[in-house]
Amino acid sequence: MEFVELFFKTILFRPYVFVFLAAFLFVAIQLIGWPRTWRFWMISWATAFVCEFSSTRTGIPFGWYHYNGSTVGQELYFFDVPFMDSISFSFLLYAAYCVALCLLLPIAQSSSAAQPLLKPLRFDRLARTGWPVLLCTAFLFAFIDMVIDPVALRGDRWFLGKIYYYPDPGFHFGVPFANYVGWAVVGFLSLAIYFPLERRLPDLLPPPSITLLILLGVGLYYGVLVFNLSMTFWIGESFMGMSGLLMHLPVIALLIARLTGMRRGAPSG
Repeated sequence: MEFVELFFKTILFRPYVFVFLAAFLFVAIQLIGWPRTWRFWMISWATAFVCEFSSTRTGIPFGWYHYNGSTVGQELYFFDVPFMDSISFSFLLYAAYCVALCLLLPIAQSSSAAQPLLKPLRFDRLARTGWPVLLCTAFLFAFIDMVIDPVALRGDRWFLGKIYYYPDPGFHFGVPFANYVGWAVVGFLSLAIYFPLERRLPDLLPPPSITLLILLGVGLYYGVLVFNLSMTFWIGESFMGMSGLLMHLPVIALLIARLTGMRRGAPSG
């Protein structure tokens, strides 16, 4: 009963996390179906939890950091790691995966004479589970954390709360570079486990609106980004907020250029 009570307390205490989680489950099921979605979710969650458990005790792979237990009794913890923290990795990884798909999936030839507003992407199994997508996703996964972690570290100034600290603060607004390496490692390991399973499952019958369904995941990525940038500006960290915004503008420009055909020589399938 105590577990159930703490679980519901966690939902009430961190509603924004579960809104993002629900959005991930909805958009992922639309694109890849439930059999793939639950595997993606469980693998990324388990990988993130193991890495967090390890890092808070050995410093690998995120570097040394510690949860201070300030919200014990208010939300669910597993082995001194907040439940909401490890579960966040799943929806962030899926969102980064969708951005990588938009950047790297082959573009299908349109069957009509009229040019579509958005270039249709071909949901090719080898392309969507290949090394370029895996590496790009791991990078984008760590890249969004360069906005998330600095503002989370200042959680005492907004409703997250001061839940963790680095014994040796880093150069990037107090966040050590090792933390971002750890995020890339989690993304890499999760997809390195998931992709072989994905290839063994029965092939998907992609819906005609494949580009729009992938863009729902892209919307999740930028929804999380906007949320964290909003918190950054809200607590008065304007320089930190502008830094995060400017970092992500080139990726946004690449996405727009590729999907609208503004970039020359866009690959076609």
